[in-house]
Amino acid sequence: MRRAVCPGSFDPITNGHLDIIARASRLYDEVYVAVMINKSKKGLFEIEERIELIREVTSDYANVRVEAFHGLLVDFCKQRDIPAIVKGLRAVSDFDYELQMAQMNIGLTGVETLFVPTNPTYSFLSSSLVKEVAAWGGDVSHLVPAQVLEALNERLRKD
Repeated sequence: MRRAVCPGSFDPITNGHLDIIARASRLYDEVYVAVMINKSKKGLFEIEERIELIREVTSDYANVRVEAFHGLLVDFCKQRDIPAIVKGLRAVSDFDYELQMAQMNIGLTGVETLFVPTNPTYSFLSSSLVKEVAAWGGDVSHLVPAQVLEALNERLRKD
């Protein structure tokens, strides 16, 4: 079985993330979406909420699994016999950082990293940008799935 992981904080998941996950799901038998737990950062959504949203918006992909992880991504990979990490690249600036991570990961455990160029429609898109625009009342409906938009609007009304 060919396995890969798409890691990230997904706070919240965007259409750009979904594009990478969908493409990975066509290339691999099993794709894990690893939701990073960073206890030093307070996200807009709790980990459990992110996982539930991701499960909802990836439900059409039978080969996608969603789990949280804390620690080194390569440990997550080794525990699940995942030999590949799939990362979307939006710009050259992403490549500089991601290349260093990829080289560290293969050096630590032999886990490969595959870079997938982001669909140009989403080349500017990030969770941070979505949250900022939405917080100021901007329309992000074309940037996130409907379930995420609903959750985002609800959360921002509370804050």
